[in-house]
Order: sequence, then C-alpha cells, then structure tokens
Amino acid sequence: MFPAMLIQLIEAHADNLVEGLLRKVSNSDRCRELVRRVPADELKRRVYEIYRHLSDWLLSKTESEIEERYIGLGVRRARQGVPFSELLWTINTVKEHLWEYLEQEGLLEHPVDLYGDQELLQSLERFFDRALYFAATGYESVGQAHTEQAVAVSHARATRG
Repeated sequence: MFPAMLIQLIEAHADNLVEGLLRKVSNSDRCRELVRRVPADELKRRVYEIYRHLSDWLLSKTESEIEERYIGLGVRRARQGVPFSELLWTINTVKEHLWEYLEQEGLLEHPVDLYGDQELLQSLERFFDRALYFAATGYESVGQAHTEQAVAVSHARATRG
C-alpha cells in the first residue's frame, strides 16, 4: 500500500509545487522555446493535473490512459514547434521538482515505512518513464506523418511528370 500521507501532502501542496516548477522552467536555458511556444496557462494546467491528482495517476489510471494522455501531449508539443529535447527535459524536471519537494520536507529521510516509500518511489518512476516514452511516441508520430505526406506528394508528382 502507498504511504497515503505522502500522496495527500503532494496533492494538498499542488499549487506551491506548480508555481515553483514554473519558475524553474521559466528560468532554465533548456526550456526557452517551450516557454515561448506553450501558453503559460496550458503548462500550468498540465503540471497541476499531475501534482493535484497524483493518486489517480499512480493508482487509478491504466497504462492505456497514460499512453493516450502523453501521446497527445507529444503530438501537441511537436505541432507547437517545441524542440524534442525541451519536451523531455520539462517532463523530467516535473519529476525532479517532486523529488526535491519530498526531500525538502524531510519525507524521504524517515525509515518509518521503508517498503511503502520504496513502492511509492517505484510507482512514481514507472509513471514518469511511461509519460516520457508516450510523449516521445506522440512527438515522433507528427514527424513521421509529415515525412509520409511529403513522400506521397513527391511520389504523386513523379508519377504525373
């Protein structure tokens, strides 16, 4: 069983976590284009959804729901012209910011329920690994669709000419 206290604490402090993350992303040289191309309210909503509903993401959402959400995110960021590296960096920063919060609050230092903490940490890692993979898959699908379209147009021109 997950340490419910940790998850509830994260969800209860979602607003502060989001604000801190947005400052971190806005000040990062590794996210310049993302900050420029993605509306701030959209980025805020996406991150808030993770932090505020963490228990849903870890306990209730199926892999296909995570796949659908993050493939969609990858497609959207590709269409917005966000560099692939910045998409991956930002998702990773969402995870790292959460770790930093847990460490800052001293929540990873007490071996009260080591098994439960380990289970929580593994679930968080699994969730973010899947989010990265599916976002990459969605992002790549946009490039692949453009390539296939260009090949089809080129082929059509060649057969007409």
